[in-house]
Amino acid sequence: MGRLLRRSDVSELARRLGVMAGGVALVLTAADVAVEGFCSAACGMHGSVAAGSARSVYIWVGDSLSQCPGQCAWPFHEPAYGQQGQPLGAPNGDVGLDGMVINLATLLAGSVTNPYGGGFFQGDRDAPVEVAAGCPGVYGKGAYPGYAGKLRVDVKTKASYNVEGEKGRKYLVPALLDPISNSCLPMV
Repeated sequence: MGRLLRRSDVSELARRLGVMAGGVALVLTAADVAVEGFCSAACGMHGSVAAGSARSVYIWVGDSLSQCPGQCAWPFHEPAYGQQGQPLGAPNGDVGLDGMVINLATLLAGSVTNPYGGGFFQGDRDAPVEVAAGCPGVYGKGAYPGYAGKLRVDVKTKASYNVEGEKGRKYLVPALLDPISNSCLPMV
């Protein structure tokens, strides 16, 4: 499909993957692939595709280091605007990949709670604010613009994280909006 994709091309790629009904297709683009709206509007997106009466969800995330690290790899990279500070250490040692993990987690939360556009979100249906997008830049308690919040720090690598995965892998994932308290709930 080339190195310059429209958003509709991303949904077509997801459709071609043939994901089963109710499943999730992941589309990750390489550093040299530009997608319409990447950086200027979003660090990724989610949507749905249909095959007959069956629907599945897709998530697209672009390479966060090569094209817009200040927007899509923060807090592991200096922010593109606002208060400048020392970036956090990336838990897996790769600023771009760890930025993609944050974006993937954000979009996965939105895909689960609002898969087809009629689920949980705040605001206008045409521009929904979803559970992780409602808490931008919040990863730990006490977060504020330019400060990700109180996080765990790996004593060996000095990298910041808030969850541990399989085989001790560490990740930083966004806080989620609690619809009852209308507050952001970080993992730590």
